[in-house]
Amino acid sequence: MLSDRFARIRPLNAKRLKNLAALHWGYRKAQNGGQFAQRAMPMSLSIEPTTSCNLRCPECPSGLRSFSRPTGMLEPEQLDRLLQEIGGHLVYANLYFQGEPYLHPAMDHLVALCRQHGIYTSTSTNAHFLRPERAEAIVASGLDRLIISIDGMTQETYSSYRVGGRLDKVLEGTQNVLDARRKSKNKSTPHIVWQFLVVGPNEHEVPEIRKMAKASGVDELVIKTAQLDDPHDAHPLLTKDPKLRRYDRQSSGIWKLRNALDDECWRMWQGCVMTWDGQVVPCCFDKDAEHAMGKIGPQSFEEIWFSEKYQAFRQQIFTDRSTIEMCRNCTEGTAVYA
Repeated sequence: MLSDRFARIRPLNAKRLKNLAALHWGYRKAQNGGQFAQRAMPMSLSIEPTTSCNLRCPECPSGLRSFSRPTGMLEPEQLDRLLQEIGGHLVYANLYFQGEPYLHPAMDHLVALCRQHGIYTSTSTNAHFLRPERAEAIVASGLDRLIISIDGMTQETYSSYRVGGRLDKVLEGTQNVLDARRKSKNKSTPHIVWQFLVVGPNEHEVPEIRKMAKASGVDELVIKTAQLDDPHDAHPLLTKDPKLRRYDRQSSGIWKLRNALDDECWRMWQGCVMTWDGQVVPCCFDKDAEHAMGKIGPQSFEEIWFSEKYQAFRQQIFTDRSTIEMCRNCTEGTAVYA
């Protein structure tokens, strides 16, 4: 845990600190209703390696095969060009949006491109492709953080959400990465996180996963609440324990996100998402890229980030955020980890 904290601040140099200060200053002005125009570059970026996935999770566009936008895989040259432009400002890169990243044949190269710019780099995986040789390549790539989804203590509970998945593959993949890291020269990276998405069928297993995580050798366990597109009475994924869900039942019978929905959003202000085909979207909740601000290639990132269209979107966030549909199920301002 301590080494990961140091790794998170490793990218900070004079240029990035200056940009971070400008981001905070601009955000405070926007909060106070003064200036909504962005003057600084983003400090974080989520990058989508692919929309492909081997599983069929019921609340995921990749799993449901329900995208209206194009699907495909990121060309490494696309990421390289983007990082040449803005890599010097970025502190954090998450090589994950939709899909399973390790279905991308050049995933380790994508990690290496981020690390060439000194960026703290993470990804999230369902761990079905972490064979021993793959695990060794992941460790060698320089990845800082690897989040592994383990959403059940039995095959039955695991597959109730990870439809088509196998718990034994997750456990095997985890062990392969732990073994590869132990054999490497740098025995501290990647920082390995088990993420337990808690839903109705597995909520009774939370105490057990805590014990298992301690015995497994992973560095961290996070218990994450689930985003539901349509929470309602008798929804099979809603937990009985209110501490393990994001939603409360109103007296009217409607289930509502536990969120004040303030007119502000630090997540959107300081970062954005690039889809596999270069579209820039303002938030990871925009899974179908309905609010695409532009496309890398025809436009530079700077042109998109400081465009009138993006500035108008930021102003809407800070003046009437509730009118944006994706924001109404957004966790900004809400605890998502139990």
